[in-house]
Amino acid sequence: MAQGQPDALAKAFGARETVISASLAPDGSKIALIAAGPGRTTRAFVLDAVEGAEPKSLAQTGGKPEYLQYCNWAASDRLACQIAGQTRYVDHVYGFSTLFAVDAAGGNIKQLSQRRGENAQGYDFRGGEIVDLLAGEQGSVLMTRSYVPEGKIGSLVEKRQEGLGVDRVDTRTGATKRIEQPRPNAFHYVSDGRGTVRIMGNFERDLTGYQKSRLTFLYRATGKADWSNLSTYDTLTQEGFYPLGIDADNNIAYGYKKIAGRDALVSVALDAGLEMKTVFAHPRVDIGGLILVGRNRRPVGVSYVEEHRQAFYFDPTVAAMTKSLSKALDGKKVHIGDMSVDGQKMLVWAGSDTDPGQYYLYDKAVRKLAPIMPDRPELAGKTLSPMQSVSFKAADGTMIPAYLTLPPEQGNAKGLPAIVLPHGGPESRDEWGFDWLVQYYAARGFAVIQPQFRGSDGFGDDWVLRNGYQSWRTSVSDVIDAGRWLVAQGIADPAKLTIAGWSYGGYAALQAQALDPALFKAIVAIAPVTDFADRHRRSQQWSNYYLQQQRMGTGKAADEASPSSYAAEFRAPVLMFHGTDDANVDISQAKIMQGKLEGAGKRSQLVVYDGLTHNLDDSDARADMLQKSADFLLAAGK
Repeated sequence: MAQGQPDALAKAFGARETVISASLAPDGSKIALIAAGPGRTTRAFVLDAVEGAEPKSLAQTGGKPEYLQYCNWAASDRLACQIAGQTRYVDHVYGFSTLFAVDAAGGNIKQLSQRRGENAQGYDFRGGEIVDLLAGEQGSVLMTRSYVPEGKIGSLVEKRQEGLGVDRVDTRTGATKRIEQPRPNAFHYVSDGRGTVRIMGNFERDLTGYQKSRLTFLYRATGKADWSNLSTYDTLTQEGFYPLGIDADNNIAYGYKKIAGRDALVSVALDAGLEMKTVFAHPRVDIGGLILVGRNRRPVGVSYVEEHRQAFYFDPTVAAMTKSLSKALDGKKVHIGDMSVDGQKMLVWAGSDTDPGQYYLYDKAVRKLAPIMPDRPELAGKTLSPMQSVSFKAADGTMIPAYLTLPPEQGNAKGLPAIVLPHGGPESRDEWGFDWLVQYYAARGFAVIQPQFRGSDGFGDDWVLRNGYQSWRTSVSDVIDAGRWLVAQGIADPAKLTIAGWSYGGYAALQAQALDPALFKAIVAIAPVTDFADRHRRSQQWSNYYLQQQRMGTGKAADEASPSSYAAEFRAPVLMFHGTDDANVDISQAKIMQGKLEGAGKRSQLVVYDGLTHNLDDSDARADMLQKSADFLLAAGK
């Protein structure tokens, strides 16, 4: 197996995107950035909202295991920031988060998350989320806070509160006021952006305490304190209404609902009539995200993906603004990240398939866009490859959409080393835009195809099937057919056709050996699912145990769907990568696969990254993974 050290190219593409989050102060005077630093570090910066301003460091985390996630402005001189991470304790990995507040100039640091007493009778590592930035209060926020009962033998003092509630927290003093009492099954609260919580989501449990698939949403009518039934939603079938945001002016909630087997955007009146209206339904694809703008997170539109991500705006002012900004930025896709209270200044992100993107400060008064900080400065001056939309015919005649990326400036796409790169999920999809993994492999000379196999999300119920695990024969067959198409088109040299993937993509890369062990000459699997029985065993301590069984299947079907069951049939050499603190797919999955392959006398290697999670959020580790994986795949055709 190749053991080369990362070169300059791998380091450039492996470097994490510089700007992780960006927010604009309410008065438009300052910008807060969370940026990736060396290795796995993250840093918080504050800079004046003027062109050429110098960022000033505010905070830093080392990534062992804490990462800064975001900083939002609680006032024009005060920030509320989240730190999150994952860590292994004995045989399981636990996620955690915490919120803290800090002055824009540094100092007066206050923890906002609920503190656990020494007599806590349980664990809840949720540090809370900001529900409402309370635009008129200059320093207070509404945030979720989690509680566990407290008490000890011999003491009359007990705290029985349990679950997730909402508190008003003064970020300057730490003083709190209860807004919503904690509820054991609550998981979701939605504010109207004006300081009132209007929607609450609860999950249901069976008699053993495990979570059911049904979610129940309640709403609060204008001026009322009591809760009323709003809707139900099934997480397995995705049937029902799932609320996402509130338009306070019109007293309606926006959210998802299936229409003709596809997710559509609907509105529901938050009154006794609960009148539902269809806002936008696409005839071919699911809608993919509610667009919110401003400090009060006002709904203005919805996005969806056919070949490229597009947006339908029901707010004409925002529609005209984004169209104008996109035109000024040479047609790049544009996202409005944040906005001052008066709407005169905003943060705008723009990028494309050959542009990693960057944030700009837009000043409406002078109609000027000023660049702030590029997402990936290490790639400046490097030629990137366009991502093409293509389609190919599966074995049963179904046309499968895909994205094809060729080496930069490749004039004759014939006889190339090639990678089939299925996405994760499987309830996910790829879309047009910059992809650091794809662009690196293209820069190394590979043709890369990303099939949107059946089982992918975004194309409606008929495409999802039972999901990419229970319908794995169809999903993985589509992935295999992408490789066959590359060979039939003459793009790929059949002796240099390989496959790689991350998470479910790694699963599909390995499971392809169960259907056609001769096609791919090498396999790279990053954080792959490999053994359903082990995955089910580990999930018994979590509330979603039965939901996972229903999603992935059990018994003989689960064994047949597990790559570890086919180790003896593998012909292609395997290279796997996995972080030890992966809470999504435990590293036991890669270790089981490695043990099975070694036991069957197959060529396989597992590279372990200590302390890293599912996304390998470490620039050095990513560069190492890129270098090793590309060297390994190129060696397959020699």
